[in-house]
Formats: sequence, C-alpha cells, structure tokens
Amino acid sequence: MRQHEIDGGAREAVFSPVDSRARVDAVVRRLGDAIELGLLADGEQLPGESELAGRLGVSTVTLREALMALRQQGLVTTRRGRGGGSFVSLPDVPADDRLRVRLRGWSTEELRDLGDHWAALSGAAARLAAQRTEPADLQPLRRTAEELAHAGDTAARSRLYGRFHVELAAAAQSARLTREQVALQSDVGALLCLVLADDAYREEVADRHRAVICAVQDGAHETAGTLAERCVRESTARLVAVRLTL
Repeated sequence: MRQHEIDGGAREAVFSPVDSRARVDAVVRRLGDAIELGLLADGEQLPGESELAGRLGVSTVTLREALMALRQQGLVTTRRGRGGGSFVSLPDVPADDRLRVRLRGWSTEELRDLGDHWAALSGAAARLAAQRTEPADLQPLRRTAEELAHAGDTAARSRLYGRFHVELAAAAQSARLTREQVALQSDVGALLCLVLADDAYREEVADRHRAVICAVQDGAHETAGTLAERCVRESTARLVAVRLTL
C-alpha cells in the first residue's frame, strides 16, 4: 500500500499533539494504533525526529523513547546512514488461537459496553459527516469500502473495517472523534478477524459501508447515523457470540 493511498483527516489525526499525561505511552499508542489500522502504510518512512516530535507536541527525548518501544513491539524499524530513518513495519497476522485467548479476556458485558461506545462514536460521526462533508471528501471512504469488498485475508479485512470508521470520523471534521476511533480500534480491531473470515459477512459489511456513504452523500444524517450504528452493533453481537463459545 502506497503512502498517497491513505490521506485526509484520518492521517492528520495521527500526527496531532498527544495528551500531556504519560506522553511516551500516548505516542506509542497513537502511532501503534495507526500502524495496526493501516493508517500508516507498511514500509512508510515516518517524519524525521525533530519534525515528528514537533507535530506530536513532545520533546525529541520523549519521541525517541516511544520509537524504542515501537521497535521492541516490531512496529517500527530504524535504518542508519543515507536514506535512513524510522519506517513502519506492519505486524504479522495474529493467529486465531492468540485472538481467541485475547477475546477470552473480555467478558460479554465488557464487549457489549465496548459495542455501545463504538456505536455511539460511529453514529455521531456519520450524522456529522452528513451535515458537514462535501462529496469529494468521501473518496477515502469509498476506496476503503471497495478494498474491503475484495480483501482476501482476515487481517486486511479487519484493518479496512476499522479504517472505514476512522475515516468516517475524519469526514465529520472532528479531530477528537477521529482520535477516539483510532484508540477504540486498538481494543477491537484485531478481534474482528474472528468474524470477518466469513466471506458472506465481509460482503454484508461492505454493503453496509456503502449504504452509510450514500446516506452521508445525500445529507440524510439520521439515516447515516442509524446505519453506522447497526453495522457496529451487528459486529459486536457476532463477537459476543464467538466469546460465548469459548
């Protein structure tokens, strides 16, 4: 995936200033979430240390500590010399057994609560996007929906699913909603591999995403919000169903 293929407000939110509390952890989470969501492409070179620290609103010392942590997680590699710098390294696909172990750490009540929070974020983003966005601003959403419709492996499907909801928040022109979506996807994103392996459901989700885009384009804010909420609630219900089998 080339860098120019992912653009707009979603990427801008990745590099906006982080919270002043626990800044190293905040930088690690911000960049780590963006890498796992595919908002930063595999092999993409990050901005230089001084520029990146300035954009995130942290010191270069804090940034270097965060990059060290990301390297230890296998999400960033650093090359020295001419043409060197820090580069994104997309993680391997989590094995189903690892994902099931991770899912087992969630109770059904916690999953439903997460789903409520996610639905509220996506519904609000869709309603605002329908009121604020221009047709040209919907191109990233259309591209992501079509990529999801043809994605073969489950890791790509889960990243595209999460990216759609991040880009929906970006279309709402809300930096805070966008950051909230990025953070939320770090909790639920990989787990969606467990429900998106089903080709029929992947096609259903792609159709739901297309319907959201159409409602946003038409300015039908209540319809857009309701459709976005239903999409999220259906996925959460499927995750809960898998959790009940463990």
